[in-house]
Amino acid sequence: MSNNESNAKSSKTLRADAANCLFQILEQGKSSRECLPSIQAGYSDKDKAWLQEMVFGVLRQLPILQHWLRALLDKPLRNKHKVVEHLIMLGFYQLAFSRVSTHAAVSETVAATRVLKAEPLKGLVNALLRNFLRQSLADTPIEDPQVKSGLPKWLFKRLSKAYPSQIDQLSDAMNQRPPIWLRVNQLQTCSEDFQKALLEKGISFQLSDSHDDAIVLEKSLDITTLPGYDDGWFAVQDGAAQLAAKYLDAQANERILDCCAAPGGKTCHILERQPQLKECIALDVDEKRLERVQENLERLKLSATLIAADASDIENWWDGEYYDRILLDAPCSATGVIRRHPDIKWLRKSADIDVLVELQQRILSNMWKTLKPGGTMLYATCSILPCENQQQIANFLKQQPDASLLAMDSSETSSSPGRQILPGEQQMDGFYYARLLKS
Repeated sequence: MSNNESNAKSSKTLRADAANCLFQILEQGKSSRECLPSIQAGYSDKDKAWLQEMVFGVLRQLPILQHWLRALLDKPLRNKHKVVEHLIMLGFYQLAFSRVSTHAAVSETVAATRVLKAEPLKGLVNALLRNFLRQSLADTPIEDPQVKSGLPKWLFKRLSKAYPSQIDQLSDAMNQRPPIWLRVNQLQTCSEDFQKALLEKGISFQLSDSHDDAIVLEKSLDITTLPGYDDGWFAVQDGAAQLAAKYLDAQANERILDCCAAPGGKTCHILERQPQLKECIALDVDEKRLERVQENLERLKLSATLIAADASDIENWWDGEYYDRILLDAPCSATGVIRRHPDIKWLRKSADIDVLVELQQRILSNMWKTLKPGGTMLYATCSILPCENQQQIANFLKQQPDASLLAMDSSETSSSPGRQILPGEQQMDGFYYARLLKS
């Protein structure tokens, strides 16, 4: 086999695998974390990056791609051929949004039908891609604001109601590729030395005015190749998530609970900022995810007590000793991190939100029982939906007589508590914080 034939096989297999990954996410409800790593296995780093770029790109632009598909395809494909719809949308994405050459986008996408065992549809795929080009669909304005937003209908509706004057800017930010934020572990190095080591390697970065320990990389790269990785010099953590330890403000000799802690970034940051704690407990319902917490603690040369248990069922795990401070990083819709995990848009459903709000209420109420009088609770989500954030905390303050708002900003009130960070704000993910004091 010639090199050209080998490359062609690789190119069409890449596209077939990308289509299969999209099929698993959109038709079978799997997350990208479940299916993408196994599909990437065996590929070069360059091809792994290409696969992720294509899969995430299609997920970001899905409503537009579906709009084009409906315009060109007379009737939906079904059963074993459904995956070919995802291949066609992958072809549209390459032609409209990527730097893949027109020839490769068409020819290799058509060739991928053989890999997918759908060769009888080869002519259909070729015709649709060429009609897409002939009709210049990529340059034809789309009037529907929901389609242009890249968001599912239910989420576009909720966000339009919550942020009517910001919806265009917000949806654009949610479809951007996120930067990589690093948090310098000040117990193992200092920011100046780490910056120097990065510059010596020719790695460009930015600093953040509002984050003392943060570095923002200007290009995506393999984190494990950065200087000091094995020595625990840094961790990957978005700027919004880095605010948790700052707002919690743990003090020496205090007993701290990080509730719903996995994968442990905030636990580690709490320990880095205050190494003289009496105890730091990391609680999570998922024992498997707690293994990640332990791995992160070990790499960063830190130590915490790990407990695998349901946070809402305190009788089965709480020892009765009150906590001075609690970080409650509550289960949520994760709508604030869609730019980082675009599959969330299509895996999360509107009906999930009420279930999550009720779960948050239950955990919040039970965690409050474990907080000592005079103690502080920091409620956090990576959501941008008011029902999970401001409304949740405002209702809690009304119902809990011994709870009061410990404002982080002068603009906070008991009816509009906390800080809502929107995606893209100071390059950060979407996040919410509210600080509560127990009397």
